Amino acid sequence: MSLSLPRRTFACLALLGAALGGCSDEGSGPVTVSVIGTPADFAKPLDYLPDPGSKLFLEATAQGLVAFDASGEILPALAQRWIVQDEGRSYIFRLRRAFWPDGTKVTAKDAGRILMSRIDMLRRLDPDGPLDAVQDVVAMTGEVIEIRLAAPRPYLLQMLAQPQMAVLSRDGGTGPYRRIAQGKALKLVPVERATNESGDELPVPAWQTRILRAERAALAIVRFQQDKAALVLGGRFSDLPLLVPAGVDRDDVRIDPVQGLLGLAVTGQSGNRSKLLDDDGVRRAINMAIDRSQLPVLFPVGGWATTEQIVPGQIDLPGPPAVPDWTGMAMADRWAQGQAVIKRWRSENGDPPVLRLALPRGPGATMLFGLVRYNLGMIGLAVERVALEEDSDLRLVDEVAAYDSVLWYLGRIGCARKVHCSAEADAALQAASLASSLDERMARVAQAEALMQAHNGYIALGAPVRWSLVARRLTGFTASPRARHPLNHLFKSTN
Repeated sequence: MSLSLPRRTFACLALLGAALGGCSDEGSGPVTVSVIGTPADFAKPLDYLPDPGSKLFLEATAQGLVAFDASGEILPALAQRWIVQDEGRSYIFRLRRAFWPDGTKVTAKDAGRILMSRIDMLRRLDPDGPLDAVQDVVAMTGEVIEIRLAAPRPYLLQMLAQPQMAVLSRDGGTGPYRRIAQGKALKLVPVERATNESGDELPVPAWQTRILRAERAALAIVRFQQDKAALVLGGRFSDLPLLVPAGVDRDDVRIDPVQGLLGLAVTGQSGNRSKLLDDDGVRRAINMAIDRSQLPVLFPVGGWATTEQIVPGQIDLPGPPAVPDWTGMAMADRWAQGQAVIKRWRSENGDPPVLRLALPRGPGATMLFGLVRYNLGMIGLAVERVALEEDSDLRLVDEVAAYDSVLWYLGRIGCARKVHCSAEADAALQAASLASSLDERMARVAQAEALMQAHNGYIALGAPVRWSLVARRLTGFTASPRARHPLNHLFKSTN
């Protein structure tokens, strides 16, 4: 298989180019940005996370206490500074002067109430992450918030920098931009403006504004190629093959050096499919049947590596992560073992059901489906592609790690996420939350990691792929280990 695409794809790209029309994104005007997604990402951003459009919109209009810069470092945002006390059990933040869209001042009480609501929501999805120890969020004064923890959590600031922690009211957030509808696009205007000697606000220079669109990858690529956008964000593996037929210059493509999860979660919950996937041997056979050596051929991204492990490295584990017991076996031997497992299941239960695999749209996803269908066919399992995750037995997980801990990886594919999970591993994670020392906590986490790897409820493929298109006239863009690209760090060269 290669990156070549059907003639229909070339024709669609040509038609999109003809339909765009309009003026190019040149000179000292606004920076025009396309993010791959849909307008719903802007209308209800919290409902569509972790979509790139939702993340970018929240980052631009509704910052949290702290934020990531493009290099992955923590920066002040709504909080202008903070201190950590009581051996990491107390984080005290002083808010900067900020206002809601209606002009009323943001108070510590407002921010604390919103943050506690976000924390409660996230703990349901990530019950063993760094927010598990939060006891309360307290407004100490009108400008000071304290987050109190039952035990130290070293990744708390990284979690507070996530878009889910945006301080957002019904009418919007606190910046750094305000949104103004402009047709199908959004015009983003800086909240903080320069003033003259009399204190009057000066008009916003055009180059400080941003025109933001959420659109399909093909349309975003063509818009960029015709100089109608200076930046395309939110590229994933599923749309990567579109770059070749569009004729994108490789120097305009930037790959973010991210870590996270790209793989298939086992989710079958009912009927004969549940019976098939409840079989430990079948899940193991499915996992080892995938020929990961073909993925770099399908997606030739420089520096990208495949993996058979849930956790990409030791990170904060006390030792190296667990390795599947079939690692190093030749594919022929792995398929032979898988065939024996499915033959045994068939003799006991009849023909196995067709497995439903949920994947996003895009030529890259179609290529991945072809590989999975062929590989599982080699052990006697049939696969069909579906669009809705709730109708699936296997679904794609494609996310950048929110914080630098094995706990993020385990939590993202744990029982709370409705992935086929190990009850023993879940109990070990719960015990880790109650551990009296850091050493005991990480020993429990290591136990859970090994159990989850052996359970085969998640089929690891590689690191996520995140790419952007960056015009050469745009400066301030940096490849990001968090795939975060603050719009207020960008401007266009006048040369």
